[in-house]
Amino acid sequence: MTASISFIRIGADGVCSANERAVAAEVPIAVEFNGIGYAVLMATPADLDDLVTGFALAERLVEGADELPEIDAHQTERGIIVRATLVPERAARAADRVRHRVSESSCGLCGIENLEQALRPLPRVTATSEAQDVAIFAALAALRDHQPLNRETGGVHAAALVASDGTIRLAREDVGRHNAFDKLIGAMARQGLDWDGGFALLSSRCSFELVEKAALAGCPLLVTVSAPTALAVERAREAGVRLVVLARSDAMLAVAP
Repeated sequence: MTASISFIRIGADGVCSANERAVAAEVPIAVEFNGIGYAVLMATPADLDDLVTGFALAERLVEGADELPEIDAHQTERGIIVRATLVPERAARAADRVRHRVSESSCGLCGIENLEQALRPLPRVTATSEAQDVAIFAALAALRDHQPLNRETGGVHAAALVASDGTIRLAREDVGRHNAFDKLIGAMARQGLDWDGGFALLSSRCSFELVEKAALAGCPLLVTVSAPTALAVERAREAGVRLVVLARSDAMLAVAP
């Protein structure tokens, strides 16, 4: 998942020196559902079963991990092909969705011909989070311990499932913030985990796509370390997802409902 790259370090004093460091892998992941080429994701090649499961849930192709009975990854010279099997009653969804796509993107938006498809109604989140402010600060302090790839490379995002007391129960990493969240949601679905009064913590800005993934996963509270977009706030209010943004060790902003 990493490569060693040679750099030349240039100091402010003009001194140059050789520098070797690890960088995160980023490869094309071609996703097929029932033999139909659906999307190409640029992602870290780890936890691919989780990635494809979370992606399928975010795309509304399936409603649970049990509707993806087989996921097989195949290494090729140029990248990885992941072939997933949908149960028969979900196969038509993938075929219909492909007809609305003229290009692929990790966010699942680019290429949608009908603009109404871009902002489809979101389900209302009925779950609640019992986490207090102190739990969020505790999770922020602990997140680095659950980011081994980022500690090595400094170049990947993390998404974490956090208990109501601030304990990190599960985390996933990827070069893409969308992919990291898909991996987390997919891992939760495959392991039968729920939010259980907790929340999601993301080491990224709060985009509307991440809010939508949270809503579709029934996440009651989404915490991000960077700022939101206006559309992210609008979509969160629509779906009943609580937002805490710009979450840092000394302060955070709770978005008014």
